[in-house]
Amino acid sequence: MSTTSLPRLPSPVRAAALRSALLAAGFTADGLLDLLGAPAYAALARSETVPALRATRDDGPLPSLVRLFLLQRPVPYDRAAAALPVEEALADGWLRRAGDDVHAVVDVRPYGGPDGEDWFIVSDLGCAVGGAGGIGSREEGVVLGVGGASTTLAGITVRTPVGSALDVGTGSGIQALHAAQHATRVTATDVNPRALDFTRLTLALSGAPEAELLTGSLFEPVGDATYDLIVSNPPFVISPGARLTYRDGGMGGDDLCRALVRQAGERLNPGGYAQFLANWQHVDGEDWHDRLRSWVPDGCDAWIVQRDVQDVTQYAELWLRDAGDHREDPEAYARRYEAWLDEFEARKTRSVGFGWITLRRTDAEAASIVVEEWPHSVEQPLGDTVRAHFARQDYLRDHDDAALLEGYFRLVEEVVQEQVGAPGAEDPEHVVLRQNRGMRRATKVDTVGAGFAGVCDGSLSAGRILDAIAHLVEEDPVVLRDRTPEAIRLLVEQGFLEPAEPVQP
Repeated sequence: MSTTSLPRLPSPVRAAALRSALLAAGFTADGLLDLLGAPAYAALARSETVPALRATRDDGPLPSLVRLFLLQRPVPYDRAAAALPVEEALADGWLRRAGDDVHAVVDVRPYGGPDGEDWFIVSDLGCAVGGAGGIGSREEGVVLGVGGASTTLAGITVRTPVGSALDVGTGSGIQALHAAQHATRVTATDVNPRALDFTRLTLALSGAPEAELLTGSLFEPVGDATYDLIVSNPPFVISPGARLTYRDGGMGGDDLCRALVRQAGERLNPGGYAQFLANWQHVDGEDWHDRLRSWVPDGCDAWIVQRDVQDVTQYAELWLRDAGDHREDPEAYARRYEAWLDEFEARKTRSVGFGWITLRRTDAEAASIVVEEWPHSVEQPLGDTVRAHFARQDYLRDHDDAALLEGYFRLVEEVVQEQVGAPGAEDPEHVVLRQNRGMRRATKVDTVGAGFAGVCDGSLSAGRILDAIAHLVEEDPVVLRDRTPEAIRLLVEQGFLEPAEPVQP
């Protein structure tokens, strides 16, 4: 791995003093929004810097820090000295001096934690994620900062207190930083030693505890150690070759993601979670649901959600642009494009899916494996939603239809009912139950289903509710009891109903 042209990284020894200066100047996520305004702040997230440059023309510590660390523009020495301990920052390698100006050596981005913490993500210069022009660097060992994928993974991760957490492929340390808030011990690994140095800087500048940092691929650095939580935003891009360490896994097709998932099971403690982002191939003659089910290791429940799917041309163009190849010689771009399409053709891949994979270690005899497509909007964070999904799977696995009818349920608070039909019609064409939180699911129910859900408040068992409905609709209660458990099971599985303790009269 070549990193010879990349700058030497700062020392974290006096990071606490730098952190204090950044906070005193208001160099935080909230401070940036106040200074830049919503349009310029949003443009900066797209790597469009012109609005932010206009908003930081005035003098002052915060505009100077924004220009220095976010926009990577030179700042006069005296302006930098008014914002931070500039001599210490120069000595430790956070800044370099050129004449009367100082320049940032690394990208430092304010990042708001889930409980209002003021954190900072440190990465290579020019490596903001999400811009239309790509990351701006194609150095093999470059380390990216915070982006949509990393915040998505942070949002879906289960955040219960744990003894140990492992971040595989840590990059600039975003997942390790989150884990440090609820794990007693955090281990972070990466095949790129430079990434581990960035993780050390991110943790130090964010005021977080140090982590165990290990170099190597996948689970090789940790040996036989087991963990309560494993997370990974791996280099999941399916590409012809391992050209860019931060994104290309170096294995054929989706083999890296498959290996990560398969090997995670034996590294989880009982009840532990492993959560990943991944890409997977849609192969001719093969059901993608079955492909992903085959990845799930023995002894694990799984919830796999496909969030997006792209045909191979869209996918190739996305990642060629990510690397900035579209700005090169058109013939060179065309050759690379051809190489991507040759790779997909050889593997009989027609499209590529992207999504979330969550495993939970279980001792149940029959594992619960749910593979679904959900491209619709969701409400982050989803960690509690993920944990509730597996709790519901436990309940349903332990309750046959007879036990289900004896159970008590409550309609989840944020669920609303919608009736759809022609204006003035006596009865609706159909009824929809809709969640306003979490996965924001919607499901059509018949009259019995709507009536059943509406009555569920924990005061009556499911069987007694069905008996009452049977009387109202003049249907045989035995027949209704026989045909309804499947619908109840679906409403519980998808989170519209939750098991409840009986409400005492």
